[in-house]
Amino acid sequence: MLVHEIINNGRDADIAVVDEGRTITYAALKQGIRNYRNHLYELGIRQGDRVGIFSRNSAEFVYTYFATTSLGAINVPINFQLSPRETAYILQNAGVEHLLTYEPLTFDEPLNVTQHDIAAFGDKICAEAPALPADFSDNNPCVIIYTSGTTGNPKGAILSHKNLVHNTRQCEIFKCHSRCKSLCVLPMYHCFGWTCTVLNTFYRGAALHVMRVFKPKDMIDMVREQQITDIIAVPSIFKLVTGLAKPEDFKSVRFFMSGGTTLPDKIVDEFKAKFGRPIAEGYGLSEASPCVFLTTHGEERQGSCGKKLWGEEIRLVDENGRDVPQGEVGEVLVRGGQVMLGYWKNPQATAEALDADGWLHTGDVGKVDADGYYYLVNRIKEMIISMGENIYPREVEEVVYQFAGIKDAAVIGVDDKLRGQVGACFFEVQDGAKVDVRELKKFLQKNLALYKVPREFKQIAEMPRTSTGKIAKRKILEDYLASKEA
Repeated sequence: MLVHEIINNGRDADIAVVDEGRTITYAALKQGIRNYRNHLYELGIRQGDRVGIFSRNSAEFVYTYFATTSLGAINVPINFQLSPRETAYILQNAGVEHLLTYEPLTFDEPLNVTQHDIAAFGDKICAEAPALPADFSDNNPCVIIYTSGTTGNPKGAILSHKNLVHNTRQCEIFKCHSRCKSLCVLPMYHCFGWTCTVLNTFYRGAALHVMRVFKPKDMIDMVREQQITDIIAVPSIFKLVTGLAKPEDFKSVRFFMSGGTTLPDKIVDEFKAKFGRPIAEGYGLSEASPCVFLTTHGEERQGSCGKKLWGEEIRLVDENGRDVPQGEVGEVLVRGGQVMLGYWKNPQATAEALDADGWLHTGDVGKVDADGYYYLVNRIKEMIISMGENIYPREVEEVVYQFAGIKDAAVIGVDDKLRGQVGACFFEVQDGAKVDVRELKKFLQKNLALYKVPREFKQIAEMPRTSTGKIAKRKILEDYLASKEA
């Protein structure tokens, strides 16, 4: 099965999408995709071409995505929170020539990219585009998901049709069915939201209820008024709605699941105390389409991110690559149909992530109990996860270094009650220089997505270093925490 064929599982007369008052049946969804497909083909989009999507959640996002894949072309969904500089890098790296967006974008340097209004793209009547060639394989690329890179520039994880369909089928443990109503509150550009909510909903022939902008009260109203049955979100969303919703607001919901970052016990305890319901937890990464561990509906175990999925192999290994015994911690390795093809135009990064035997090295440390439930313990990488968004300190540091007067910089993740984590920027200035923190923050806001901008800034006299000359981030963090307790 190819990704765009997933919608064939829905019955034509059934509701496929509810989007800001519009009710779209599966028949209408197919027609909308056909209109977008014909227009893309008229523009010259062919197999292997990359098409950019810069948009909030909408039916039009779905039309664009499936229309692109139905031509054998490759989607490049872009986080709409990114700055023009970050967006331009992705467009250039992926070789995108056509970008569908909900608002025109401006860039500092001219790009060879034609922008189109995603909301009106399907209005033009075009000739019927030809069908895909019969030999088109599900191993062909379907999408490039850009993830922030530890060396400054993001990497594009290439996912095939097979990867996404395989992972969607693995989501069967949510027990979603054709009468379900799934809330699409996570951004469609995000692999977690796209696979677990959008693709899974369509694969089961259910209805997708779209939220374009997350506002806690609006979400609660939508759940109550539209009788939502399935909610997949990140911990910060569950925390926010727990404080505002009444028990009766969520009576229609049969399944709650959290992902994107570790789900704190405090959030689960407060949620269960108020609503009498557990929250299932999952774990994954873009390179695995993204699900690696998921929890079966009705078998939630607090603190665990679930069990391994059918069709995949899991290893937990020590620093020497040896398998660790049950109950001991090791790096999570996964091999299976959902594992990416590699990174776009980045063979070195691909070789570092995927070994010769096809194992994806996640960089995350976990353990497994006697019942097969997995628990994430730590992260090998320095990645910060804030409200489900990945932030790599090195990327932020590279921009900090561009600010006049900065000698050294270190961005470190610190705990935050609402966001899970936020970045804290520690910096040393050049001799005789003065750095205005407000101006530094404005500079970062101009050149980074707002969620990547550190919440705290602290100038230190001299960066502590290890014996090899590296900045000792652990020492910085220890001193920072000690100062908070003092």
